[in-house]
Amino acid sequence: MRPSFGDQILERERRKRAKRTKIIILCVFTLMIMMGLAVLAFLWGRALPKDTDAISNEIKEEQSGNIYTKEEVEQLLLSAKADGSEEVLLEMKQMLDEGFSAVEAFRKLYTEELVIASNGKYNFIPIRDDLKKHDYLNENLNVLESGEYQYVDDGQVTSYKGIDVSRFQGKIDWEQVAADGVEFAFIRVGNRGYGSGKVVDDEQFEANIEGANAAGVKAGIYFFSQAITEEEVLEEANYVLEKIAPYQVDCPVVFDVEKVADKSARMNALTPEERTRFTKLFCDTIEAAGYQSMIYCNLEMAAMMLNLEELEEYDKWFAYYNPNFYFPYEFKVWQYSEKGTVAGIKGAVDLNISFEPLYE
Repeated sequence: MRPSFGDQILERERRKRAKRTKIIILCVFTLMIMMGLAVLAFLWGRALPKDTDAISNEIKEEQSGNIYTKEEVEQLLLSAKADGSEEVLLEMKQMLDEGFSAVEAFRKLYTEELVIASNGKYNFIPIRDDLKKHDYLNENLNVLESGEYQYVDDGQVTSYKGIDVSRFQGKIDWEQVAADGVEFAFIRVGNRGYGSGKVVDDEQFEANIEGANAAGVKAGIYFFSQAITEEEVLEEANYVLEKIAPYQVDCPVVFDVEKVADKSARMNALTPEERTRFTKLFCDTIEAAGYQSMIYCNLEMAAMMLNLEELEEYDKWFAYYNPNFYFPYEFKVWQYSEKGTVAGIKGAVDLNISFEPLYE
């Protein structure tokens, strides 16, 4: 027989943080029940937090596989109120009532950790004091009616407008792109198939870089990697160097190691140590040839799939689609939208700003 809720709470009195996490999660579930959502069992089994150190294995084991009735949840909430945790519950309820998602609410409550929804769980990653931080301020971010972001300091726009493109944008009128204020563009040169493992040309690369060069849009390059050996990384780097040699490349050459949603994708099986080593090898090879290098990453990749302490010397291009500086570590370019519109491009395009000049 499962221990009573009262006994469970007493057992966790010395684990304040773990208890608080469980209370908040149960609060979320109770609110979902009240709203008539039929996802309690799924969330309880699959959306529990996975912390690095603070939540013990005993707590994780206790949480796994249990499904609680509404009455049991309400009993635990009553115990939480008696134990002085009502303020946390009310704060969580208010945020959910205001339209915040559960992960957004967790991020507001856990300010010393990065909260990342990944693999069906909430992951709590402590923010490291030993890594370099950026100094961007949320109050300096200006979001225009068009959805375009600008960074403003002392009333002056200090950011640089950019896009990134591939064959998916089709034929681009680069003169119109330049007239729309785009100053730089990362252009995909090619990719390695996440299933086939073959290196494939981007069919619009030549037209894009020639058009950008002619229109005065500063060009950077990116390659979508799926390398799983050092030999494949070197193959990708040398492929990129050969393809870009005839053209003007003013901005960095980027190693894109983003996670592929398909579970069978070959690079998804890499450890953070392997992915970090491959990233360094690509960037070092590019820099040895006289180009700037850069790493493309999102929140999950940066916090869970790379060892950032080994990559601090390399510039970062960070993807995050919310209007705030949640990610604390240094990055130079921000990809803030995948649904932007720019003159000269049919359909959606990724939008970026750079906080520093990407070219001399």
